[in-house]
Amino acid sequence: MTHADRTVRQITRRDILRQGAALAAVAAWAPACVARASQPSETQAPIALGSRRELFVDDFLIARLQGAELKMHQPEPREVALVCDQPWEGNTSAYFTLLRDDDRFRVYYRGWHFDEKAKKWAHPEVTCVAESRDGLTWEKPELGLFEFNGSKQNNIIWTGAGTHNFTPFKDENPACPPDARYKALAGGSTTVDGKQRGCLNALKSADGVRWTMLSPAVITAGAFDSQNLAFWDAVRKEYRAYWRIFTAGFTDERGWKPGGYRAIRTATSKDFLHWEQQADLRYVDSPAEHLYTNAIQPYFRAPQLFVGFPTRFQPKTQQVEPVFMSSRDGVLFRRWPQELIPITAPQDRDGNRSNYMAWGLLQLPGQERELSVYATEAYYAGPAGRLRRFAFRTDGFVSVHAAGQASLITKPLTFAGAQLSLNLVSRGGTRVEVLDAGGQPMPGFTLADCRPLVGDHIDQTVSWKGGTLAGLAGQCVQLRFELQDADLFSLRFR
Repeated sequence: MTHADRTVRQITRRDILRQGAALAAVAAWAPACVARASQPSETQAPIALGSRRELFVDDFLIARLQGAELKMHQPEPREVALVCDQPWEGNTSAYFTLLRDDDRFRVYYRGWHFDEKAKKWAHPEVTCVAESRDGLTWEKPELGLFEFNGSKQNNIIWTGAGTHNFTPFKDENPACPPDARYKALAGGSTTVDGKQRGCLNALKSADGVRWTMLSPAVITAGAFDSQNLAFWDAVRKEYRAYWRIFTAGFTDERGWKPGGYRAIRTATSKDFLHWEQQADLRYVDSPAEHLYTNAIQPYFRAPQLFVGFPTRFQPKTQQVEPVFMSSRDGVLFRRWPQELIPITAPQDRDGNRSNYMAWGLLQLPGQERELSVYATEAYYAGPAGRLRRFAFRTDGFVSVHAAGQASLITKPLTFAGAQLSLNLVSRGGTRVEVLDAGGQPMPGFTLADCRPLVGDHIDQTVSWKGGTLAGLAGQCVQLRFELQDADLFSLRFR
């Protein structure tokens, strides 16, 4: 069985441990210490947390939970952000990419329409852009770049190869030349071993509007008829790409066989042109499922973490639903089984491919308490497809959830700073204590010394009778949380 034919599979304990080792690229490990009273029996090095934010999207920080569980949260539906109602757009407009660009936001997308009565495509595919100052109201600028039906009064930015899935990003690599500040992957075709095959071409732009070919066929091993993306990973100082593949047993869209799946592959690059370390994504305790897109990106508030919103596809009904996953090395992901946006939220999402997640995670002006994501609806239905905004709580993908009284003990860690800040909803009085290397409460920082935490706070500082934590910085400690009807989303020392 070749690497390209390897099927999605459950992973072993060795795979899980390998992911923890990958964190060495993010932060160095401190000298070993043992917390005897409150951690698993094996000796382990403390997590060098420093002052970075960590989310409870997995068990990376967790040594022990009692009376609590990790709980995934769904975003709440908001307003319709964009309607694809222009003649060059239509009901099969798709593969939306949203990004912040200095003082404005941009959304890139495919403009396309299927004539339901004639049962044929009404016009060729084009790539469009819209802009917004607030992420709520979007305008389609008249760019005058490409002609459609005899007029250049439109927001079309690309009509060449790759309009089906043109997926751009703003390159934050400090070494990026000005004429390639914006880059994109877009589908194309090339010849491999004498046969015509699909590929991904690399494009560049100085302004995000006027695009030229950077290099053809930079990635050739895969299936590319979906939203394939890349970005600059500022933590690991490399580009990373994610694209679609078919596993063994899959022939094509009409010839699917049991055992074959739509799946995701990744690779890294130093120059965006030469891609190395290709690997098929692996998952912790997740069954093989059809994953049609990936929508993966570093989480901007904790960029050592990758978060993704792949679309789970049901071949029998042609329905799709986004799910949530996260990773610490970009290859091994924790994927949640329940749907992130159900087909009932709130309307026109139950048709053929009518519920894709857009690629983009925005924090809008004046909305520090929430994150905006966007998803499609009304695909193939009616005159125009739509893009709707949904809102997460900030850091609010997954929480340590306690329905009543519960406790959480972290793994041994070291930190930098003088305060502990929590993203917490506590309906009862939650308290925290600091344990020493032997697992014993430290004087001044016990549960009794902690002021109970009550309320809903994105950034709540924990206070103890012992004062600040400055004197404990750099020491090996653990945290014990006594949760009272609470959800704990993230923590950070500062």
